[in-house]
Amino acid sequence: FLRLNMAQSIVDSMRTASTGTLLVTDHLNYWGGKRVKPRQERNAEPVFEPATGRVLCQMIPCGAEEVDEAIKSAHSAYLKWSKLSGMERARVMLEAARIIRERRDNIAKLEVINNGKSISEALVDIDVAWQSIEYYAGLAGGLAGQHVQLPGGAFAYTRREPLGVCVGIGAWNYPFQIATWKSAPALACGNAMVFKPSPMTPVTAVILAEIYKEAGVPDGLFNVVQGGAETGSLLCHHPMVAKVTFTGSVPTGKKVMEMSAKGVKQVTLELGGKSPLIIFKDCDFENAVKGALMANFLTQGQVCCNGTRVFVQREIMPQFVEEVVKRTKAIPIGDPLLESTRMGALISKPQLEKVLGYVSQAKKEGAKVLCGGEPYVPSDPKLKGGYFMTPCILDNCRDDMTCVKEEIFGPVMSILPFDTEEEVIRRANNTTFGLASGVFTRDISRAHRVAENLEAGTCFINNYNISPVEVPFGGYKMSGFGRENGQVTLEYFSQLKTVIVEMGDVESVF
Repeated sequence: FLRLNMAQSIVDSMRTASTGTLLVTDHLNYWGGKRVKPRQERNAEPVFEPATGRVLCQMIPCGAEEVDEAIKSAHSAYLKWSKLSGMERARVMLEAARIIRERRDNIAKLEVINNGKSISEALVDIDVAWQSIEYYAGLAGGLAGQHVQLPGGAFAYTRREPLGVCVGIGAWNYPFQIATWKSAPALACGNAMVFKPSPMTPVTAVILAEIYKEAGVPDGLFNVVQGGAETGSLLCHHPMVAKVTFTGSVPTGKKVMEMSAKGVKQVTLELGGKSPLIIFKDCDFENAVKGALMANFLTQGQVCCNGTRVFVQREIMPQFVEEVVKRTKAIPIGDPLLESTRMGALISKPQLEKVLGYVSQAKKEGAKVLCGGEPYVPSDPKLKGGYFMTPCILDNCRDDMTCVKEEIFGPVMSILPFDTEEEVIRRANNTTFGLASGVFTRDISRAHRVAENLEAGTCFINNYNISPVEVPFGGYKMSGFGRENGQVTLEYFSQLKTVIVEMGDVESVF
């Protein structure tokens, strides 16, 4: 077993790490510029390696005193960081991006061991992470207000100022990437952040904290506190917190909003989805098939914007179904650290059971399983305790079925036939969610018309599930509000001050 202490050493030692060999014994909390030993060892929760079902480490949740310490550490760093110019902040951020780029292979391996996704995907996630930091570094120097001329030589100007201490609460499907998506715009605007990763994936956010420190941020600028709902609640209620940005489920998002409301804190919510993918008969067939696979099976289907309701125009339904089933059956499942693997393990045993439960519920309601939807045991003996399943295609689905209405968060694609554009838009929008959507067609007018009429924060035309850092990402309806990525996100991590300057005498009615 590899027993590791020190960040650099854990990342360095990943070169030789393989599935089922890592034990993480480092402290997973980080504030004041260093890893922090938990005050008490009680309430520890085991963290499992999804591919083997083995215990990877213990996650010890932070209590009130620890949360308070982390937030105070963030506040003192904020006072220094916010006084720097945008260009000075940019220089430090570019250095952080460079370090991540240099260590991408090893960070990706650690992500795979903790999360279960395939290494080919994790490498992309780490690239997206450094690109995000690089992008916001580029915007930091351009943060500015405006000058407004008023009568009689008076004028006003606006200043874009940081909020202060922001809390980021992450999800387990993209642990490192979400930590950067939240911290990069926050830091570019001059804020500090206290980040709470998911209790199931506590390992890589601390690596990001150490990289920021190495790049030269003040001690305490990016801190990591571990824990579940209770720790999250302490963060949302803390009086020194100015904003909470949360990625996760709708029920938890509602609670975060409610708790933050008590202190009138700003909130960004990136919640779940049940996104429609509409495939017209005039599509480029090969691309549509590839798009449907990308829309459903990345990260074992555990992606909030996945296009899990695949609407296919009736004329091409038979050949589409045939081709998608053929390719789904051919997806290599197994050791996520092997470059040939395309589908790794689901995050946890309960999640695997929940997804399999949705498949059996779908069967009861009359859906037809065309392939997959079963537990999978890879031939490698060390993976026999892992949380694997075969990717599943459901046919004979109706709009009122549980599998079509609820977010499954696993590798399950529901295929539904449609006849007309008007009908499919109505059905696509008949959901409480509104995170993403997609359309495949060669008709340029139809593509833009459908995009306009779909009630979702993103619409992909002739592609699916690409997430460039330059474009905003976020939801409509119950999928949340606020945006991540793109220039607009700077508005969600800053506030506007108006300064009015009188150059003449005061006109008084008294």
